[in-house]
Amino acid sequence: MAAGIDIVQLTGSRRTAAGPAGPVSARPRRPRGDRVAYLFLAPWFVGLALLTAGPLIGSLYLSFTDFNLLQPPTWTGVANYVKMFTDDPRYLQSLKVTFIYVLLTVPLQLGFALAVAMLLNRQLRGMAWYRSIYYVPSLLGGSVAIAVIWSQIFDNDGVLNGFLAFFGIVGKSWISNPETALYTLVLLNVWQFGSPMVIFLAGLKQVPQELYDAASVDGAGAWRRFRSITVPMLTPIIFFNVVLQIIQAFQAFTPAYVVSGGTGGPSDSTLFYTLYLYQQGFANLNMGYASAMAWVLLLIIAAFTLINFVFARRWVYYEDR
Repeated sequence: MAAGIDIVQLTGSRRTAAGPAGPVSARPRRPRGDRVAYLFLAPWFVGLALLTAGPLIGSLYLSFTDFNLLQPPTWTGVANYVKMFTDDPRYLQSLKVTFIYVLLTVPLQLGFALAVAMLLNRQLRGMAWYRSIYYVPSLLGGSVAIAVIWSQIFDNDGVLNGFLAFFGIVGKSWISNPETALYTLVLLNVWQFGSPMVIFLAGLKQVPQELYDAASVDGAGAWRRFRSITVPMLTPIIFFNVVLQIIQAFQAFTPAYVVSGGTGGPSDSTLFYTLYLYQQGFANLNMGYASAMAWVLLLIIAAFTLINFVFARRWVYYEDR
């Protein structure tokens, strides 16, 4: 056969071609099932492009512009980012308030959730009802109605002061006092311990009972069993809850907006980062500046998450390691 003419050989269902460049394997056909799977995933990919990736890239562009929603954006470079840290004291106050809120609420909420989970990790009659009741605040805590009720509890004529007056104690308007307003919101977030409690409860169910029995035989008390068995076995669950609750705490918005009337008062004591971002973007129509704030918040959350993952290697225990 003349040189340069391809010789096609069929071996079973596989086709190879031999030519001047040597044998070449034909590309196998993609199974029909893959095409059907991508067809069903197409709406998700469209949503990812139009509702997530597109707005994300758009906000990154707007963060380098001066944009008021009424006129075309004007490119300003890094002016928005420079203004945040050099010429905006309210921005620095929002950072301070948010960091205090995160540092207080996350350990308090997780500690309370773990304590309640251990109390509910018992074989008692009606325990399922108790678990449901303790989970209810997490279903309602993020709503506007609960924030309104919370503000009425801590108002000057609220339920708390009425209770204190029964014992002859004169209360004050807790939400109108700059020294206590933030702590009422911290208490509200701690009250929403249901979600981490359920996760802790699931983790407690996975701790082998044999470990507790062996420790009891060796004379270990309740505190020693908790410190040497429960906590090490729950470290993956603790790590997961810490990461999740930090992210949620940084994104807190509704309680501060409702309790302060959208102002962040009194004296900016409840000016959460997200609340100030809302004020800049939708109250002042300073959308370029608000976009820059959103990206800084993304970097802050990413940094905290990265730090947690780096230090997790030192204290998180996995059985398969």
